[in-house]
Amino acid sequence: QVQLVESGGGLVQPGGSLRLSCGASGRTFSSYVMGWFRQAPGKEREFVATISSSGGRTLYADSVKGRFTCSRDNAKNTVYLQMNSLKPEDTAVYYCAAGLRPGTSTSLYDYWGRGTQVTVSS
Repeated sequence: QVQLVESGGGLVQPGGSLRLSCGASGRTFSSYVMGWFRQAPGKEREFVATISSSGGRTLYADSVKGRFTCSRDNAKNTVYLQMNSLKPEDTAVYYCAAGLRPGTSTSLYDYWGRGTQVTVSS
């Protein structure tokens, strides 16, 4: 079992930055692929980024490529999402997730956090 808790969300102006964190319980964090997803009101949950278990590989959605950076610190059981140049369309609840196989589908991830709200507005 892995328990995930996101933090770092909030209200930010367009063009601003936020860093989300996701802390994980358990001793096997370094075995898991970690992903970030988001869900805006009335929309399906969508893939944002994923990072391999070692942190050596990352993959991003086209909509965030070049603006968001995913990283992890296995010693701290934490994965991060640095979000720069934020846009109003980035407004959503952001979730982190853990799984054993890399990919962009929600079905590949077995454990989910409860999410943190990110609102981009002037």
